[in-house]
Amino acid sequence: MAQVVKAVITAPMVLGAEHALPGELRVLRAAEKSLNGQHRGIRAVLPFLGPAFIAAVAYVDPGNFATNMAAGSQYGYMLLWVVLAANLMAMLIQSMSAKLGIATGRSLPEVCRDRFPRPVVYFLWLQAELIAMATDLAEFVGAALGIYLVFGIPLFISGLLTGVLAFTILGLQAWGFRRLEATISGLVGVIVIAFGLEVLRSNPAWGAVAGNTFVPHLDGTASILLAVGILGATVMPHVIYLHSALTQKRIVGANPEAKRKIFHFEMVDVLIAMGIAGLINLAMLTMAAAVFGARGMVSAGADLTQVFSGLDQFVGGHSGLIFGVALLASGVSSSSVGTLSGQVVMQGFIRRRIPLFLRRAITMVPAMILIATRFDPSHALVLSQVFLSFGIPFALIPLVLFTRDKKLMGNLVNSRLTNLAAYGVAAMIIGLNIFLIYQTLFKTA
Repeated sequence: MAQVVKAVITAPMVLGAEHALPGELRVLRAAEKSLNGQHRGIRAVLPFLGPAFIAAVAYVDPGNFATNMAAGSQYGYMLLWVVLAANLMAMLIQSMSAKLGIATGRSLPEVCRDRFPRPVVYFLWLQAELIAMATDLAEFVGAALGIYLVFGIPLFISGLLTGVLAFTILGLQAWGFRRLEATISGLVGVIVIAFGLEVLRSNPAWGAVAGNTFVPHLDGTASILLAVGILGATVMPHVIYLHSALTQKRIVGANPEAKRKIFHFEMVDVLIAMGIAGLINLAMLTMAAAVFGARGMVSAGADLTQVFSGLDQFVGGHSGLIFGVALLASGVSSSSVGTLSGQVVMQGFIRRRIPLFLRRAITMVPAMILIATRFDPSHALVLSQVFLSFGIPFALIPLVLFTRDKKLMGNLVNSRLTNLAAYGVAAMIIGLNIFLIYQTLFKTA
């Protein structure tokens, strides 16, 4: 009987080892049984869960904390619809990224390198590296801030401890992808529990929550700036590159039919992981609106240290500590994922690879300088997310071009409806960015 799944000898960007370990082999055997129809229901899906959860960490990183807290404090529940729209966009984009890796066995940067002229490839690489730097900055500073808030350790020392924790998580790859996926999924679980408690304690106006989640509304340039920040913090360009790498060699289909089935299972992974991330973001903004927006504390959400103290003051029950723990879990996990993304970008675009630990050490430097100069970390987080939104089109447009190509994608090529949705998402993001630049430069609120 022909095997439907084959184990790949090397998967350096995901496994970090040349040969599949025993735990990974068990996953591959379980996946083969699922694809052959021997396993059904939840049992059939389990071997394929994981890649989207790693990608989802980027959707609940410290940048999301900053933009959601600021949006809820300044505009109440008004921008909840932006969070919902951004999350739906993220589901579409991440499904296409995962599909590219499954269909081609290559990551998005690798396909760009193979199909675009060299000057275009180098431009895409350079802007992707800048995006990775902004991402690392936000996630590292956020984790350091979380340690500072929870333990009261000076921010600079907290930054050094963040590096140690990030190195530890990256080291889990030596034991296989399942260890890394389980650890990161566990940290996401901590964030889910934390914000579930925070929302229940904050007593939001549920009618306003429901109405603003589904009715679009903006109010001037400042609200557009935050909307673009939320978009940049949710539809993050570095995980558009990463997800294709997470699926390219994890479970490889031996034929087109197997690849189609793998993608269907991966869609379940995407829907679950992105759905959880979306609920977390909605909960963040809802809590900020209920606690700070309802009290007219417009500036409170712009500073996460004020959020920490304000939650203790107005909600009680160690709510500030719970917030700090969630921020710490978010920063440490997303910092590790950001480092993986940077590795995917460099190796894919220019065939260069440096050790993950060295890359992590290098990317720590700008964040530590920022911390040492006492620059407002919360303000840095918001600005970094706006910057990220400008990198989305450079990852999204190539992704759409490739996934609509029948020769490249085979039976996983985008449907006409998927293409239309992708065109709409790309046009909306580019249009928002252009409008933001115009409004910011010419001061026309």
